[in-house]
Amino acid sequence: MKVLAVSDVEDKLMYDFFKKERVEGVELIISCGDLRADYLDFLMTMVNRPMIYVRGNHDDRLNSEPPLGATCIEGKVYTFNGIRFYGLGGCIGSQPNALNRYTEHQMKNRIIRSYPSFTLHKGFDVLVTHAPAAGYGDVPGSFTHEGFQCFNKLLNKFQPEYMFHGHVHNNYGRVQTEFVHESGTKIINCCGYKIIDIPDRK
Repeated sequence: MKVLAVSDVEDKLMYDFFKKERVEGVELIISCGDLRADYLDFLMTMVNRPMIYVRGNHDDRLNSEPPLGATCIEGKVYTFNGIRFYGLGGCIGSQPNALNRYTEHQMKNRIIRSYPSFTLHKGFDVLVTHAPAAGYGDVPGSFTHEGFQCFNKLLNKFQPEYMFHGHVHNNYGRVQTEFVHESGTKIINCCGYKIIDIPDRK
């Protein structure tokens, strides 16, 4: 299944210079956060495919004004064409009452609360997050752009085929955008846009 994954940066090739042939064959759009609702609405209209999303740390407004017709997968497993997606938005942070910012402990508790969904769906195939996993494309020492350690434990336990994230982009220097996790999961930083072929489940 071919997906269009987007995050953080409104790429001119997907907006100002959109061409339908660039997204030919795409069946699902995935947003990893920090994109305006009207940009996401534009993509759904032009690509004419459904969208799933998680919120970024700058997406407080999406809590009350989400992209129309898109499905938020925060904290749950969502199945599309037989592929199971699990979503966890937000980034690391400790501001009191801040939306979409979580301490390591808070993110770990979000994962624990999702275990009934994991059990019901027998795991998941793709982890969709805003922030990266610690040590895989994050920016150590920057605090808000550090990754979550609990994501590593989650990947090791369930061994999904892919992890898609955003949050760390070229404004923070030249970044490596793809990794293979110790669990075997392929991690892809989707800032801007990426078109990815996810193999059908056997």
